[in-house]
Amino acid sequence: MDTIKYTLNESQMPTAWYNIQADLPAPMPAVLNPGTRALITGADLEPLFPEELIKQEVSIERWIEIPDEVRAIYRQWRPTPLYRARRLEKALDTPAKIYYKYEGTSPAGSHKPNTAIPQAYYNKIAGTKRLITETGAGQWGSSLAVAGAFFGLEVVVYMVKVSYHQKPYRRAFMESYGASVIASPSNETESGRKILKENPDSTGSLGIAISEAVEVAVQDDQTKYALGSVLNHVLLHQTVIGIEALAQFEQAGDYPDIIVGCTGGGSNFAGIAFPFMGKKLRGEGADIKFVATEPVACPTLTQGKYAYDFGDTAHLTPLVKMHTLGSSFIPQGIHAGGLRYHGMAPLLSHVVDLGLIEPKAYGQLDCFAAGLTFARAEGILPAPEANHAVKGAIDEALRCKEEGTSKTILFNLCGHGHFDMQAYMDYQAGLLRDTEYSNQEIAMALAGLPVVSEV
Repeated sequence: MDTIKYTLNESQMPTAWYNIQADLPAPMPAVLNPGTRALITGADLEPLFPEELIKQEVSIERWIEIPDEVRAIYRQWRPTPLYRARRLEKALDTPAKIYYKYEGTSPAGSHKPNTAIPQAYYNKIAGTKRLITETGAGQWGSSLAVAGAFFGLEVVVYMVKVSYHQKPYRRAFMESYGASVIASPSNETESGRKILKENPDSTGSLGIAISEAVEVAVQDDQTKYALGSVLNHVLLHQTVIGIEALAQFEQAGDYPDIIVGCTGGGSNFAGIAFPFMGKKLRGEGADIKFVATEPVACPTLTQGKYAYDFGDTAHLTPLVKMHTLGSSFIPQGIHAGGLRYHGMAPLLSHVVDLGLIEPKAYGQLDCFAAGLTFARAEGILPAPEANHAVKGAIDEALRCKEEGTSKTILFNLCGHGHFDMQAYMDYQAGLLRDTEYSNQEIAMALAGLPVVSEV
């Protein structure tokens, strides 16, 4: 009854990323210029991104080749293992078969380097000298710090203030690789100063940190902006996860009935789910239930509105149609900092709107309990964000037990929790509380949605 591990060799590592836009039954809604409300152009995006990433952002080609230089660095930790969680199955006494793809083997301990490496590479060859970004829990900032070190790029990270104080070791990790880390909101930008003037005790949000990073990026032609989730090219890069998992399920002689992933901006969920979803859309694979899990304290998919909104608080980013709680909404300071974002990736939001994904929201106490159940059975302590996927997978396995059915469940264990021990200490000491969103705050934030005529 031990855990079974499925591995690929380096020659089996994906040579191309998968773009689900080639297989969707309806195209994505247009992206709009935040000032003119006209269709966004490549020229509009040039202050933020290098040309190759802009091309990927708008591409509808099914496969986009992974550069050799990127694959060479991927080899440090890819392909990542797929595990059959037999001990967890036994602990739950479920007839379900549970598999998890483990992304915690990367240098930063999460899935985020899958996109940090190519983003740094494309910026390097374009002549960029400095990358500016934001981070919530620190997984993305850590990953970009590593990528910057590999390619000789300066990295500056605006870290959401509540996480900056909750997760000092993540901050130290980034600084160890040469990155500069700034608590957001800060006094270093106009948008940060404005927030602090209105609320000197602001705990920050990803929307605020994005505003600060974008503001700095557009002021210097040697600096570009990098984003760890939400945008199409980021979700594209993460599909190496699902592509590998498809090959590993061939090894196992099995195929998922249910795929679960946590969602904050949407990148790790898209990474595991989209390659399988693409086969389903092309009629090449069996039917699969896709479950996206999120915190009840920031219920973007389950309670948000599908509408045009800004990706940041200061309204500097393009207008995209996405599930949103409103760009001014600031979630409670839960430990799953990577899931505290007011919006959801436009591509993932579109797929949810097409009815291809079932979203669910969980409280942090239930998620930490699920994470410890998993850790004591499988030996890996998940990150607080990943605990939402663990909780979703356990719920599906227990449903199989209740119904007496055997389903094959796959979830993405997107990172380990070794930098999150304070969160586990607080949970086990009874110091954590379930915090739900405020209906009034969301209503106020949604009242401020921009008025947009659909293009």
